[in-house]
Amino acid sequence: MSEQVADVGRGIELTYERQGQGVPLLLIAGLGQQKHEWHDGLVTLLAERGYDVVRFDNRDVGKSTHLRFRPPGPAQLLRKRWDPKQYDLGDMALDTLGLLDALGWERAHLAGMSMGGMIAQTVAARYPARVSSLTSIFSTTGAARVGRPALSTWGRMFSKPANTRDEHTDAAVRMYRHIGSAGFPLDEARIRATAGTTWDRDPRPAAGVGRQLGAIMKSGDRTRELRTITAPTLVLHGDRDRMVNPSGGAVTAAAVPGARLHTLPGMGHDLPEALWPTLAELIDTHIRTTESRSSDAPKH
Repeated sequence: MSEQVADVGRGIELTYERQGQGVPLLLIAGLGQQKHEWHDGLVTLLAERGYDVVRFDNRDVGKSTHLRFRPPGPAQLLRKRWDPKQYDLGDMALDTLGLLDALGWERAHLAGMSMGGMIAQTVAARYPARVSSLTSIFSTTGAARVGRPALSTWGRMFSKPANTRDEHTDAAVRMYRHIGSAGFPLDEARIRATAGTTWDRDPRPAAGVGRQLGAIMKSGDRTRELRTITAPTLVLHGDRDRMVNPSGGAVTAAAVPGARLHTLPGMGHDLPEALWPTLAELIDTHIRTTESRSSDAPKH
């Protein structure tokens, strides 16, 4: 795989990688995550099942376009006072749509985790003709009092930003000890390697993460919009998630017509290697079922 850059419009360029051939599948990363947090092993499993898999850096992370305004602080987030340049999930959905255009994909299956699930939901709601199916992984609707981080998680989110690569990797280990999948062994070596790659591609990432968090908070409660989604939807959530409470998965599935909720015991707010085959199988089965129903539909 080699990195490529797509001009998605409005002054935004997104860096992406592509693997496999076949059915178009776009993977959308979460808050502060870069494309490689859709881990190589999981991407390979999906590609081997016959998918043309694309993963990418959202705006403000990795090697995609970074905005330059000051990110909102805790007080601004609480008071919902936004910089005039603060974007929202709708803007990030337009970025995603621009990437589909750049890839020449009329339609694609979307899978998003955490904030990436929110972006995928927004694309599916606003641009239904472009979405073949939706898989929303440990995400939520933005509704109050559900799907929220634990109080102990908020404190970690607003801890002092790292100034060095070592500080960044240490902080990643501490965070995933807290929000990771408690039902599975913690792979500290992989966490450090992933965090190191993140730092190498985008040192001092805190500002971009803050602007992305502003996008989530600015977008507010999207439940009404999710009720308009027509794409076949699978909602995946762990029962040990301290970043997005499992209630977030429940309300997402309840909001999207016909959505199916699948709870993964022991999973937190990460994708442990032990679950990669299960995740690949769940996503593949969902997409294959969707493709089968589409091919069986009466032609007009």
